[in-house]
Amino acid sequence: MTIQEEVKKRKTFAIISHPDAGKTTLTEKLLLFGNLIRSAGTVKGKKSGKFATSDWMEIEKQRGISVTSSVMNFPYKGHQVNILDTPGHEDFSEDTYRTLTAVDSVVMIIDATKGIEAQTIKLFKVCRMRGIPIFTFINKLDREGRQPLELLEEIEQVLNIETYPMNWPVGMGKRFLGIFNRFDKNFVKYNGNEEETYIAYDELDKPEHKELVEHPTYQETVEELELLDEAGDLFSLDAVLAGEQTPVFFGSALAPFGVQTFFDTFISMAPAPVPRKTTEGVMSPDNPDFSGFIFKIQANMNPAHRDRVAFLRVCSGKFERGMNVKLARTEKTIKLSQSQQFVASSRDTIEEAYAGDIIGIYDPNAYRIGDTLIEGKDQFEYDELPQFPPEQFKRVTAKNVMKSKQFKKGIEQLVQEGAIQLLKGYRTETYILGAVGELQYEVFEYRMKNEYNVEVMFESIGERIPRWLKEEQVDETIFDERSMLVRGREGEPIVLFKSDFALRWFKDKHPDIDLIDLLDVNQYDQTY
Repeated sequence: MTIQEEVKKRKTFAIISHPDAGKTTLTEKLLLFGNLIRSAGTVKGKKSGKFATSDWMEIEKQRGISVTSSVMNFPYKGHQVNILDTPGHEDFSEDTYRTLTAVDSVVMIIDATKGIEAQTIKLFKVCRMRGIPIFTFINKLDREGRQPLELLEEIEQVLNIETYPMNWPVGMGKRFLGIFNRFDKNFVKYNGNEEETYIAYDELDKPEHKELVEHPTYQETVEELELLDEAGDLFSLDAVLAGEQTPVFFGSALAPFGVQTFFDTFISMAPAPVPRKTTEGVMSPDNPDFSGFIFKIQANMNPAHRDRVAFLRVCSGKFERGMNVKLARTEKTIKLSQSQQFVASSRDTIEEAYAGDIIGIYDPNAYRIGDTLIEGKDQFEYDELPQFPPEQFKRVTAKNVMKSKQFKKGIEQLVQEGAIQLLKGYRTETYILGAVGELQYEVFEYRMKNEYNVEVMFESIGERIPRWLKEEQVDETIFDERSMLVRGREGEPIVLFKSDFALRWFKDKHPDIDLIDLLDVNQYDQTY
């Protein structure tokens, strides 16, 4: 099979949502379709000992949440599917934002009982900025929730995107009868279990379906459908692929109901890998030379081996295990002899991969998030991945000073994953951790204890406003507790301002000093 044919088979997407909208539950059902698991663990399945397959980290199983992106690969109906399940919790937004750079489309899950929530809006904006096609799954139809028309109106008004309902629910909660599949022209009957009955539109008038079609809820829905057909937007796949229209599917991931209908339609519409921007122009996915970029690094996926895995998005050519590639940042040659594909923490050695595939490669402590790997003589790098300034800062020390070696190793490795940022005293070895939210510190503390056998202590220095400085403009005498001078991981000078007032006062007092806002540099401030 040619590279072009292999690329066309790839469907690489992320699942995004507000916490508890059903993201991990939907992912489990898709894994069932791929025959990767026999039964779905539920996110809150602690008593039964069953856990979501995509929640591989021990703290995720204990807390019933996703705190790190996980990757799942499987074949489905002639396609090679790569799913990236992202953390819903806002404290781990940065991991999610970086993951979104590695996908070609997105499934956005909305809770039918709650509608659009804060984290959904943030993640949607990032997708919109990147022009990523968005497919919407409105979940929890097996419960009483908001009216479908109301939910569509909210999507259009709040997210400013055109909607097209691919199916339409008949009732909800205890009144839920099924869905009209507008795309395939059939009615999918809800039987109260995992079985679904498909009835073609032209067979609904048969005697065996009389009880269904004469049900008052069914009759009301038929009127709604007529209204949609007359007044609703027309479906346009071009508009979907341009990120201007979102196909909307209704169902229940937990029941499960409508998931198969959704997934089959999604796979048929979702884009294959597309060309990507580099520093030297656009790279086509069917270019014969291999290239890709690292969007995530995970330490200790197998705690027994203290391994580090770099997650690589293949962007062009063919990956082959054992091949030699060039790390664009250092121009060093590296042999990729250990490569894997995943179902969360379970992994199998992979011999080859193509554009769109997500693979894990062994990290000999050489890679950074955003690194480009290339084959051939060309020298280029893929677009820089977004970085986000922390909002909270805490000094961190080891409880036992005798464990300083493990303490430093743990900090260095966990910081390289990108979920938490490391600062140091300007002239001292004081360690300061910057994070978006409190949960990141909890996860850091848990992992230091369980993976590195080090207990840590935190001392909060509160919320701070970080600004980056040019080395040549640093005058240590002008900084104090309100404008704390520290160094970043690469030694770059950073000022942590105590408040907006302190920042403004400093600017007025020292107008000749350039204060660099990382959000402005990344042009991602509209997502905050």
